[in-house]
Amino acid sequence: MSVAFTKEESAETAAETLLPDRPVSPHPNLVTEAGLKVLEQQQREARAAYDATSGIEDVNERRRQAAGPLRDLRYLAERLRTAQLVAAPTSTDIVAFGSTVTFSRDDGRVQTYRIVGEDEADPKAGSISYVSPVARILMGKGVGDVAAMGGHELDITGIS
Repeated sequence: MSVAFTKEESAETAAETLLPDRPVSPHPNLVTEAGLKVLEQQQREARAAYDATSGIEDVNERRRQAAGPLRDLRYLAERLRTAQLVAAPTSTDIVAFGSTVTFSRDDGRVQTYRIVGEDEADPKAGSISYVSPVARILMGKGVGDVAAMGGHELDITGIS
């Protein structure tokens, strides 16, 4: 059979299917109960996306379409393997992992964030990672305490 009639994977297709792994944080993978459920859901969605590629007849296209879901599956498997479920805080006396903290800045802004795991953090939705600079300086403090960050003060006004 002539080479013209065989499907060869192009260098371009090979490069598209060898996606680098998503970086995994060096910090402990602390998660809330909700965060763990989100990781599990994302894994199910990535598995479904990967399974959907099995119906693609063209091998190069199948590899190209499967590359993203495979990378996500590797990442999510590692995050679920290392997940350390942290129970919701039982006290509102001090800021802890899972707490929602309200603080005022010295410029008059008032902000409220829930302190969560890295994978579930979304500042626009009101949650920050426990390894973020703001969370680090707030954790362990109570209502009325002032935390200094970058020449500014954060006054803790509420913990829930």
